[in-house]
Amino acid sequence: MRIEKRNLTWTLIPLFLAGVFCNTCTVIYQQQRICAVKGSSVIIPCSFYCPEPLRVKGFRWVHAKSHLKGTLIYGSNFKTAPKRFHYIGDNRQNCSLKIHPVERNDAGKYTFMFTTNPKEFKRTRQVGSTLKVVDLKVSVTNPDGHRATQEGDSLNLTCTNSCDGGNLSSAFTWFKNGEHINEGSILYLSNMSSENSGNYICSLKTHTGATSGAIYIDVEYGPKNTSVSVSPSMEVDAGTNVSLICSSHANPPVENYTWFRVDANFSKDVGHQPVFFPDDGGKYLCCATNKHGSQNSSVVVLKIKAYWTTLPRDVLIITAIAVLLIVIALIAIRRFHKASTWTTETGCEEEIQDCMENTDYVNWLSCDTNQSQEGHPSEGGAEVIYTTVYFSHRNTEQQMDFHTE
Repeated sequence: MRIEKRNLTWTLIPLFLAGVFCNTCTVIYQQQRICAVKGSSVIIPCSFYCPEPLRVKGFRWVHAKSHLKGTLIYGSNFKTAPKRFHYIGDNRQNCSLKIHPVERNDAGKYTFMFTTNPKEFKRTRQVGSTLKVVDLKVSVTNPDGHRATQEGDSLNLTCTNSCDGGNLSSAFTWFKNGEHINEGSILYLSNMSSENSGNYICSLKTHTGATSGAIYIDVEYGPKNTSVSVSPSMEVDAGTNVSLICSSHANPPVENYTWFRVDANFSKDVGHQPVFFPDDGGKYLCCATNKHGSQNSSVVVLKIKAYWTTLPRDVLIITAIAVLLIVIALIAIRRFHKASTWTTETGCEEEIQDCMENTDYVNWLSCDTNQSQEGHPSEGGAEVIYTTVYFSHRNTEQQMDFHTE
């Protein structure tokens, strides 16, 4: 506090003397060159003095680019204060201006203007304060000398504020992917792994909004966690389409996949794609490779069932039904054939019986001609001859008609 009062006293003395001898208001800019980090806050210190009987009736701050031309950023007659520009002075001696947060286009010259006559604003002869806006910067050094950061390497990340003149006097905070990880001007990363990959930024500890641009650290490594997945399963029916899928984590990504079929005494190269479609069962593995190395998966055993044991259930059911229908058909045909034979034999028996019923027996008496003429029987007696005559119904009817006539 004492130091600030002394500075203010030494500032007001020349103002007082200038006002006494010149009979005019005087403005002094304590810092004509000011540097601020983008996103931080900055104060442009300013003091003024007006001798009696002059009184300041109004004042303005102008972001000047040439003489009186520029952007009016603050005025005592403003009804609403600007969002980023704050007048922290008074109407007596202090005319300081605060900017928060600082943006890139805030760079330039700032001039304080005042008036003792409400109708006229006067600009002091002083040129005002010049504001420079900078960004925090992060530099990366690789002690191992590799162009690309590899697993096991070490890195040093250094945050610099050019407003310090390279003295690293500012206090910094480090963030990785938005999470606070450390503090200090230098971040040391050693024995790096894939977990160290990410976006790194540094910020002013006093102004977390003042940050550097993001630096992406990409840690490269060979294939890891190489594995094989089988679709639909490792035991399938014959004729089923099977796919073997090789997956691996690597940076840069896997450049080449190699499939091997493992037999008792040797391994055979059978494919070079991430997905392999085997024709036969057996033992398989894949090898993933990039520029940093290679890794084999574990062996998977694919089993394919024999075709005769894998007939679909529907096919078996349909086959059984078909066989049953054929058997039923054969039985039906056989029974029908027996029935037809029995009917034929029965018909013949009935026909023979009918024939027997329509049979007339005729007895013919064979006589000797001479005996018939003399009227004496022969000594040998008569010979009786029997014959069977078959008449159809039609002939019988005709015969009956004949006898009737």
